[in-house]
Amino acid sequence: MKKSESPVRKYSNGEINIIWKPELCIHAGSCVKALPEVYDPKSRPWIQAKNASTKELKAQIATCPSGALSFESHDE
Repeated sequence: MKKSESPVRKYSNGEINIIWKPELCIHAGSCVKALPEVYDPKSRPWIQAKNASTKELKAQIATCPSGALSFESHDE
């Protein structure tokens, strides 16, 4: 029997999609500390990608310790 996986969530800023894989998230909080205007676990949706530049988002995503956050460009 295959383990059920959490759905992948996508949040766009118009240039990239932030991809969040909840099953990989270890809740280290590095995203919230780096860009609190984007990541707010108390809000719904909890990721507001339009509140930071694409460059800022890519830099923060690169520091995600679990790999739960990634991105895809709209032009790919």
